[in-house]
Amino acid sequence: MHHMTLALPQEPADGIAGWAADLVDTLGGPGAGLAIALENLFPPLPSEVILPLTGFAAGQGVLSLASALFWTTLGSVVGAVALYWIGVAFGRERMHALWAKLPLVKASDLERTEEWFAKHGTKAVFLGRMVPIFRSLISVPAGVERMPMPVFIMLTTLGSLIWNSILVLAGYWLGDQWDAVEVYVGYLSKAVLVLVVVALAAYLVVRLKGRSKAQHRRA
Repeated sequence: MHHMTLALPQEPADGIAGWAADLVDTLGGPGAGLAIALENLFPPLPSEVILPLTGFAAGQGVLSLASALFWTTLGSVVGAVALYWIGVAFGRERMHALWAKLPLVKASDLERTEEWFAKHGTKAVFLGRMVPIFRSLISVPAGVERMPMPVFIMLTTLGSLIWNSILVLAGYWLGDQWDAVEVYVGYLSKAVLVLVVVALAAYLVVRLKGRSKAQHRRA
């Protein structure tokens, strides 16, 4: 059976999409998995380009849809586990030492964050897989907090499978228009990112107000 390639007029030739297309062309499913593992480790690599492109490749018969979903999800898990171990290696003591050096934050804030993670960490890891950038970052505190590895892998697999399936299938169904997926996901990601930034800004405002009030009381 001859190996079909993506040599089509609408094949991306440059940038990240071109690089991902080459990987999928050369290695098939494992190439897509490798691209996604790297995307987890280097968030600037956009999964919303790599995944629909893999779906498009599956539509062209370069690899099967099952293989596209299996390898991209495996890649997500491998990338996440690598970041988890970075969290483990970094450890809580170092985390606290680093936190102590940061301006505007108190040790109690980190403790509160840890408590939040203990309570909601499972939801954060599961849902976090569907938010670009955040899905990479969430693996590190999971490692720092030593979330049980089977739980971490299960949540990562489920969350990644849902996210990857949506994007791979979108690319598969859209065919030549696979790159339209990136536009829509881009809007969604930006909306989520804006919410996160607003939440952080609100947190800082409250924190600074609390500080100045405490200083007035002392004066």
